[in-house]
Amino acid sequence: MNALYKNETWELVKLPLNVRTVGCKWVFTVKYNEKGEIERYKARLVAKGFTQTYRIDYNETFAPVAKLNTVSVLLSLAANLDGELQQLDIKNTFLNGELEEEVYMIQPPGFEDKTNKVCKLKKSLYGLKQSPRAWFDKFSNEVKTHGFRQSQADHTLLTKSIGKDSKTIFVYVDDIIAIGNNPTKIKQIKKLLAREFEVKDLEMLKYFLSMEVTRSKKGISVS
Repeated sequence: MNALYKNETWELVKLPLNVRTVGCKWVFTVKYNEKGEIERYKARLVAKGFTQTYRIDYNETFAPVAKLNTVSVLLSLAANLDGELQQLDIKNTFLNGELEEEVYMIQPPGFEDKTNKVCKLKKSLYGLKQSPRAWFDKFSNEVKTHGFRQSQADHTLLTKSIGKDSKTIFVYVDDIIAIGNNPTKIKQIKKLLAREFEVKDLEMLKYFLSMEVTRSKKGISVS
């Protein structure tokens, strides 16, 4: 709940006449690391997207999905050019998206303030049909304001090159691969993203899209 309040995800208002609310529920999960060990327990408030109505509280839902072929190419380039290869995690990903539609949701179970008010969402929320798109638009637009160009072959790939210097950002929902031709470029990427989002630095890339990545003097191996 702290993340929801901090992000100003909603405001409590009276439900307008003839407007239906979207339901919500708590989902409890366990996150594992690359070794299969428990990393942490998570509680997440999820909107019941199946209660939404098309063209009333959602419209476009499509969001680009990272391509495995792109990952292979990036790893190959990093190995051949001896580039820096690191991983970042964006916390509370979908809470960053901006909503274009008016969405009204019931108050979260266990946190009702005993009024007849409902939550008018100001930001996207896990479970909403448009949340993946809202998050990706927010992320890609923010990165592009800093001079990065979006690949037409894979929209989840954004690059910036000036002379011999290059920086690459590859995004899969909340997982980010950062590639640069020297450590300074990686630091610049981290600083750029930290200005707008809450970022967890995972340092060297080890686990991505169910693939374990290992780097040695001989190159990069994937299993």
